[in-house]
Amino acid sequence: MPTLARRLRQNKLFELVFTVAIAIGLAICVQAYAVKPYRIPSGSMEPTLSIGQRVLVDRLSHRLGSSPSVGDVVVFHPPTGADDEICGNRETGVGTNTPCAMPVPRAAKQNFIKRVVGVGGDRIAVVDGHAVRNGRRENDPYAAPCGSGPDCNFPHPIVVPHGYVFVMGDNRGESDDSRFWGPVPVAWVIGRAFASYWPPDRLGTL
Repeated sequence: MPTLARRLRQNKLFELVFTVAIAIGLAICVQAYAVKPYRIPSGSMEPTLSIGQRVLVDRLSHRLGSSPSVGDVVVFHPPTGADDEICGNRETGVGTNTPCAMPVPRAAKQNFIKRVVGVGGDRIAVVDGHAVRNGRRENDPYAAPCGSGPDCNFPHPIVVPHGYVFVMGDNRGESDDSRFWGPVPVAWVIGRAFASYWPPDRLGTL
């Protein structure tokens, strides 16, 4: 028959194993449904985010129905063909003076990270790489200069459809974004990046 001391040790061991199991389960749930780490794959968000930098993405708020706001940095699925700058409305986008008005109807499996510069109902144009929202140029101290080339100027505005967001990289001269392949359906947004955790010298909120 087990002694009292042995039963106590067994109970403490069970409690420890049970606690660790619960902690691991909670961590997996948090990563799957609430917070997800994301590695920056390109320089399209410089100087805000550098290649290899790691950020935390809030997935839960979006799952609970929160919509992105102007200024948010979001992770999302781009439309199929985004790498080739394919616009769903061929009369707008590359080679015109108008930003792409509509994406192709299918989302790609890859993830992009950009900044929201317009939401449903906003009139958006782009002048010298700056988003012009409802006739007013954005306050964008985070943006790198773009220049005066055709990729930086789409002066004829479009209206962002309701249920969509217009996104641009902070590195306006080196970003593949809504200018070329259109607004993104809110349903394709994964979540908002809210903090940087690596490297240590870039630790902080976004």
